[in-house]
Amino acid sequence: MKKEIELGVNGSPYRLSVEPDRTLLQVLREDLGLTGTKEGCASGECGACTVLLDGEPIRSCLILAVDVRGREVVTIEGVAENRKPHKIQKAFIDRGAIQCGFCTPGMILVGKALLEKHPKPDERQIRKAISGNLCRCTGYAKIVEAIKAAGRS
Repeated sequence: MKKEIELGVNGSPYRLSVEPDRTLLQVLREDLGLTGTKEGCASGECGACTVLLDGEPIRSCLILAVDVRGREVVTIEGVAENRKPHKIQKAFIDRGAIQCGFCTPGMILVGKALLEKHPKPDERQIRKAISGNLCRCTGYAKIVEAIKAAGRS
């Protein structure tokens, strides 16, 4: 039996009717068409499905959509400000921190959350923040550099 939920996604309110066993990842991708959030492992190990829930990075494959009722979700599609790339998105581009791009949405969201708590993080803080996100291309050095640069801008 479907459940009615209301939640905010990227600043817009949504009212949805969802099966109680559907994950937030499934609802974002399949119901709302926000395909920037990737499904990698479906078990919370890779970080490709990372979104911000009330400003905190979470694995959207591990949380049920009914459990985010009344909360605010930010996906990669909601990071840009006034239709211009956020400083962390610009830093990823400028520093060549995007290779295949599969991990990029999760890395950017984790980096954004870190910068909101620690505007000028050091390398140790950055590496700790991204430690739960896997990069298949081993682009970690450039990702760390991009997050550090975004903190300086």
